[in-house]
Amino acid sequence: MNIPSSSPLQADERFEPYIRAALGRKSEALVAMDVHALTAFADLFLICSGRSTRQVKAIGDYIIREMKRQGVRPLSVEGLDDGIWVLLDYDDVIIHIFFDETRRMYDLESLWADAPRYDTTHIAPPAGPDMDTYSFDDDEELTDD
Repeated sequence: MNIPSSSPLQADERFEPYIRAALGRKSEALVAMDVHALTAFADLFLICSGRSTRQVKAIGDYIIREMKRQGVRPLSVEGLDDGIWVLLDYDDVIIHIFFDETRRMYDLESLWADAPRYDTTHIAPPAGPDMDTYSFDDDEELTDD
C-alpha cells in the first residue's frame, strides 16, 4: 500500500468519535484520510480491517451502535450481511471496513494516495465492557429510528 511521505495531520475533533468507534472492536490498520480536496462527497475516509468476516461485521455493528448513541445515524449501510467489505456512509465521513484479503485487493490507500493522512495515535478506543463479550440485542434495528 502506498502511503504519502508527508507528516500526518492532527485529526479534526469532529472526526474523533468515528475514529474512536472504529477502534472499539479491535479493528486493524486504521487509516484516516482527508479527502475533502479530492472529492465533493466526503471529507474523511476511514479504512480499517478485520481478520475474519465475523470481525468485520462486528466492527460495523459496533460503529453503528456507538454513533447511534451519539445521535448520528448512517445515511447508508452496505455489505454488513457479508462481512467482506462494509461501507458506512455518514455523509462527510465514509467508513470502509474490509476483510484483510479484500482490502489488499482493492487497495483504496493507493487509489487515494494523494489524500493526506490523519494521525490517530492519540485517540483511545472507547472505554467500557470487554469488547470480546460486547453484544447487541437481537431485536434492535441499528439503522432505523
